[in-house]
Formats: sequence, structure tokens, C-alpha cells
Amino acid sequence: MAGRIPRVFINDLLARTDIVDLIDVRVKLKKQGKNYHACCPFHNEKTPSFTVNGEKQFYHCFGCGAHGNAIDFLMNYDKLEFVETVEELAAMHNLEIPYEAGTGLSQIERHQRQKPLSVDEWSE
Repeated sequence: MAGRIPRVFINDLLARTDIVDLIDVRVKLKKQGKNYHACCPFHNEKTPSFTVNGEKQFYHCFGCGAHGNAIDFLMNYDKLEFVETVEELAAMHNLEIPYEAGTGLSQIERHQRQKPLSVDEWSE
């Protein structure tokens, strides 16, 4: 395992990524006022309820509630894990990820390694 990805790098990656361009390649967006709209790629609909705000670098669907930033969109749309998504975005910007030394365990793996509570501990 390579280690953790620094939060500073993730923030820089998000700052370099234009969410409108990222989404428009996958879902054709139409500009309406300051936002962009489309039919949501995460559920079937006939009337566009999917909105992308380029100023805030955020998307939201008023139909199904899907929302987030560029990383969230790629994870949901391309069905990628977090690290795969960061690697893909870094590759788009020709950036090398500065992995930190550490356990490299995901939050799920850390949770699974925790000792289960006994009945006595659980009832406290």
C-alpha cells in the first residue's frame, strides 16, 4: 500500500479541476443563468433537476439528492473508489500524488479491525 494522500494535495487537486468541464464531458450541460443544468445521470428523469455551480464547484440534484464536488461526481458516475478517483484526477492534471507514510488502511479497514464490543461494554 502506498500510504495516505495528503489533504493539502486533495484540496489543490479540487482547486485545479473545473467541475463544469469535468461533468460536461460525461453529461451534456446547458447553461441557465449562472448555473448549468442537465437530466441527472444518477436517476431517470425527463425534466432536468441536476444543477452544477461553477462558482462553488459543486453539483446537486433536486430530484434524488445526489450532490458533491468533482471527486464525489467521479466516484458516483464512474463507480470508482476514492483513491482511484484521486489518481484519475491527478493524471488529468499530470500530477504525481505525494503519498504520506502511514498504515494505508482505509476507514473501512480500520473499522473492521476494531475489536467488537462485548455485551457488557455495549450496554454501558
